[in-house]
Amino acid sequence: MSKFETVTFETTEYVRDHCLCLAAQRVARTLARRFDEALRLVGLTSGQFSLLMSLNQPAPPSIGSIAALLAMDRTTLTANLKPLERRGLVNTKVDPADRRGRLVILTAAGRTLLHDALPIWRRTQGEIDGLLTGTDAGIVREGLRLLA
Repeated sequence: MSKFETVTFETTEYVRDHCLCLAAQRVARTLARRFDEALRLVGLTSGQFSLLMSLNQPAPPSIGSIAALLAMDRTTLTANLKPLERRGLVNTKVDPADRRGRLVILTAAGRTLLHDALPIWRRTQGEIDGLLTGTDAGIVREGLRLLA
């Protein structure tokens, strides 16, 4: 039998208290739940809201550019677009500049839903910013952007 060293409970506590990955995962799940609950009023999840917002651009973005912005792989993004397409919130079309690529278009219904969801997002975002008492929320956001 091979001998192995036991990881102490103190080490477990250290990792719990210092691991940025664990902290980010916990915060991401907590924030997603909070936004999901709020956005349920308009029939969206937090991920769907972020996806619709990423499409709100002067020109329709490509699948690749959206995937990069949302830090998703293209397959996951395509799967996330399907329910929005079924609801008539987005359309995809062939990219005329590169026939292999696809552009994603926010429809009029998608724009209306995004408009309706925005006040909910603003209120929820304000509540969360308010929870960061004694901390500059802008610094937190900048730190997260640097890590991304």
